[in-house]
Amino acid sequence: MNRRGAFLFAAVLLFCLGIASVAAAQKKHPPGVPLDLNSATAVQLQQVPGIGPTLAKRIVTLREKSGPFRRVDDLLALPRVTRAAVEKMRPYLTVAPRQ
Repeated sequence: MNRRGAFLFAAVLLFCLGIASVAAAQKKHPPGVPLDLNSATAVQLQQVPGIGPTLAKRIVTLREKSGPFRRVDDLLALPRVTRAAVEKMRPYLTVAPRQ
């Protein structure tokens, strides 16, 4: 292999490793215990599979405007949140009993 070929091989290898490390860094690590919809921050909510920055902000905004959530299914009040999406998120979310 000549010098140019070796350089090209090394460049492609580094590029592939960089892509793999970015993908691994972006993978979500779901919370170990369910998050309370009435106290979780937008940043915490983003740990839940299916909740990105936009939806997390919309959840917090709905909570601030409409008061505390009574159940996880209350997320269906948000535009573009489907029953299937709620079912995917349900294991990672809870609503603590009101005192």
